[in-house]
Amino acid sequence: MVKITARKFVGRENVYDIGVEHHHNFAIKNGLIASNCFNKSHSTAYGYVTYQTAYLKANYPLEYMAALLTANSGDTDKVQKYINNCANMGITIDPPDINRSGLDFTPAGGKILFGLSAVRNVGQNAIACILSARNEGGDFQSLADFCDGVDLRVVNRRTVESLIHCGAFDKIEANRKQLIHDLELVYDWAQSRAKDRASGQGNLFDLLGGSSANTNHQIASSTFEAVPKAQPVPDFHPQEKLRMEKELLGFYVSDHPLKSLGQAASLLTAINLAQLNEQKDDTKICAVIMLNNVKKVMTKKGEQMAILQIEDLTTQSEAIVFPKIYERISEQLKVDERLIMWGKVDRRDDQTQLIVEDVEKVEEVKMVMVELNPQQARDIEKLHDLKTILQEYSGDKEKAKAPVIGIIQSETSRKLVRLGWQFCVQNPTTTVQVLQNARFNAHLKPLTGN
Repeated sequence: MVKITARKFVGRENVYDIGVEHHHNFAIKNGLIASNCFNKSHSTAYGYVTYQTAYLKANYPLEYMAALLTANSGDTDKVQKYINNCANMGITIDPPDINRSGLDFTPAGGKILFGLSAVRNVGQNAIACILSARNEGGDFQSLADFCDGVDLRVVNRRTVESLIHCGAFDKIEANRKQLIHDLELVYDWAQSRAKDRASGQGNLFDLLGGSSANTNHQIASSTFEAVPKAQPVPDFHPQEKLRMEKELLGFYVSDHPLKSLGQAASLLTAINLAQLNEQKDDTKICAVIMLNNVKKVMTKKGEQMAILQIEDLTTQSEAIVFPKIYERISEQLKVDERLIMWGKVDRRDDQTQLIVEDVEKVEEVKMVMVELNPQQARDIEKLHDLKTILQEYSGDKEKAKAPVIGIIQSETSRKLVRLGWQFCVQNPTTTVQVLQNARFNAHLKPLTGN
């Protein structure tokens, strides 16, 4: 017998859990509970999984974080967050290494190693070819060794360039620009050798070394001395290396452009971007950031504004530049610039963002350093004179961006204190001269200096 069932709308009702309101189970007419409930066994299973993952993180942190990074490798924001978590846990993330990296993030020597699959322009077939050649013949000793050992029909020139730019060859040759120049000659040389082998003609190196196509890169390094190389060139500028590294990996891994700012940056910024959510609305802050993206937006009034993607050493965030401010600072909003950004915290639609009021390139910021001994730091008249000079020479408040740093120096200690932003000055050179004339030990220091 076939039982016929019917579907009938019984109205809208509140959602309940078993014994708990406002959760997952559905109450229908006449006090009945829908049969597909979020029951206690389901909750127990979630609790058990939570315990397991907490145990793994506590006892196998390297393996746990490597698995977490691999599982979320397609989500840039999450990977950035987990990389920051690794830093807080004392776990170092190493860039890809042509002789050590596998397919995904892997624990290696107390660190986590970037996988080759994380490098843009490096496909699965190319990775399989590289790993196969490495497994069969051992570590690659040089760029020529690599190009001669892999199948260049699978590992093309663009793939090799990407591996060089992201730092995968750094352990073989740290000068990435030299490798890029060498590649122009080495790649053609390796292709020629591959054609000779395919045609059965062999090669003088093959005859001397007796090597097969699968084990060519086992030949001693001296065998490759005759490989053509470009003239020596200086390496890329560190900022350019990091820019290309981030373009290919999605993150700064070997270093970060803001790390070199060191203590100076920490003096200027009381909080970091990861702490924005903890701040109250309209809180004025200053941040030292990298500008990752500028999205121009046209308002209903036909005015230009921008939505910025920014990051510091802790996280990425969003910043808004409204039309009047954008008109004034638009020329400074260039991607991959290191900027000091002034603004206020704003919460909208459950999202915390920064409303930009001003920016300045870090290379153009100079700090006014005023040295005081402990006695001067306690002298009310001396401090009043300092305050008066700074207020008098602050200039236009909208253009007063040079911070003033007090250095309290004693025989046993040295303490640096940033004066409030109301004491920033417009012309630091003039301010220092006036302070020196008033018998203050003052000098200028660039933010990017040591």
